[in-house]
This record gives sequence, structure tokens and C-alpha cells, in this order.
Amino acid sequence: MDRDEEFEERTAAAAEVTARLRGRGIALTGAERPEDLVDLLSAVERFEGAVEAHGGDLMVDDLKSTQPDDRHFVVPRRARGETVRAYIVRIDEAAAELRRHPRQPD
Repeated sequence: MDRDEEFEERTAAAAEVTARLRGRGIALTGAERPEDLVDLLSAVERFEGAVEAHGGDLMVDDLKSTQPDDRHFVVPRRARGETVRAYIVRIDEAAAELRRHPRQPD
């Protein structure tokens, strides 16, 4: 694989991850590095896994919802000017907090 092909693959992968994050309502600046985008998506998916483990509904409990069933099940919103690394820490902390949150009945 030559450099151009590798660049095109990395660009396409970053675009896919960006679309997946934006589809979940995650704010991005466009200046994020591809590796940071992948780490951010992983953090969001860990949070979503914790939500599902506690009986949350990702179709209702998301950043785009005006009335989530439980605000604890909504991934934290990225603060203006917040670095990706700091945001990932906050998402992981919110996922850890869910362990103390009462589980929703099935």
C-alpha cells in the first residue's frame, strides 16, 4: 500500500468515525486528530454499554432528545473549548457513576 492509499484510508476512517459521533449528537470542532476521534468513539460506546446494562434506552436517552427518560443515561455534552482528552475523562466518569445509579426495570 502506498502513502496515498494509506492517507485515503485514514481520511475515510476518520470521516466515518466523525459521522458516527455527530450522529450521536457529539460536538466536534473538526480539529480533532483521527486517533482522538477513535478514542472518543470508544468512550461513548463504553458509556452506551453502561446505559444499556442499567436498562436505559439509547433511542430516548441521547443528546438529541428534548425529554430523555433519565438524564443520567445521556452522555455528557462536550463543553465549549474542552479538549477531547478531558471530554473522554468526563464520559468515563459518567459511565462509572452509572454503577451507583438505580437500574431501570426491564
